[in-house]
Amino acid sequence: MDTRHIQYFMAVYEHLHFTRAAEALGITQPTLSQQIRVLEGELGMPFFDRIGKQVVVTEAGELLRLHGGRMLDAERDAKAAIKELLTGERGTVRLGVLPSDLDFQLVPLFTHFNAEYPDIQLQVFSSIAIQDEVLTQRVDLGIGLESPPDKRFVQIPLGSEHYHLFVRADSELASKTEIKLMELQHLPLVMYPQGFLGRDLVDTLCRAQGFQLTTVMETSSATSLLQLVRAGVGATIQPEGLLRQTTSQTELVAIPIIEHPPVRRLELIYIADRYISRAHQQLIQWLIDFFSKLLNHSNDTSRS
Repeated sequence: MDTRHIQYFMAVYEHLHFTRAAEALGITQPTLSQQIRVLEGELGMPFFDRIGKQVVVTEAGELLRLHGGRMLDAERDAKAAIKELLTGERGTVRLGVLPSDLDFQLVPLFTHFNAEYPDIQLQVFSSIAIQDEVLTQRVDLGIGLESPPDKRFVQIPLGSEHYHLFVRADSELASKTEIKLMELQHLPLVMYPQGFLGRDLVDTLCRAQGFQLTTVMETSSATSLLQLVRAGVGATIQPEGLLRQTTSQTELVAIPIIEHPPVRRLELIYIADRYISRAHQQLIQWLIDFFSKLLNHSNDTSRS
């Protein structure tokens, strides 16, 4: 039983006349009668009694009108929902981002997205395993560190950003205009735990130079890291753009790291063969534009 047969049935139910129902449907009366017989044969019950020139609905016909009407309503609702999804009017967009970006950098963009697409539910998840989140379809889009080409994904480079040393404004280091990577080895640091992408990136560079960082405290929250620096617990090594997104710009100083500076290269990824709605496409473009401006500004600042 498909909805086409239900539509034929509903036309006869409404008109109680096969010829008028056929005209309304734009088909011939014999075709309509044949299709109703097919439906009756499939379900094993007659839906109409032909009494002379009258067409009378049977008890089975009344039941089919009730449930068949719901089927047609459900089909219309599904088509309307899909149409709205295609035009960006409703739906859900799931985005996976790295913890530091979720804490600060992307909030203005999320606010803009909500203003433009108030009926789209934007779900944003913090993760250090962006590729896995995208591959298992727990998120639709992901922003993570650049990875080797993978045919399973569409991978869009977003740019690169240098890491800086963040210290308190009253620290002895605050007056420095730059600091060498090797100078970080004896500093008390507050950092993300090992296993976090940014932390691992910095650790790898330090090991290549023959030393390990000295951490006095570790936390998975970028907000907590900056609070710990303000409290004087230690310095931290983070992307330079992070400071511009906080209210701590007068309390903290970001010092460029020279000689083998840590650099993170970001990319936006999604499954190569998945359907991308208009709202997804718009968010992708906004993310590309957002990071282009953010990272270009960061690189200009580093060069100056």
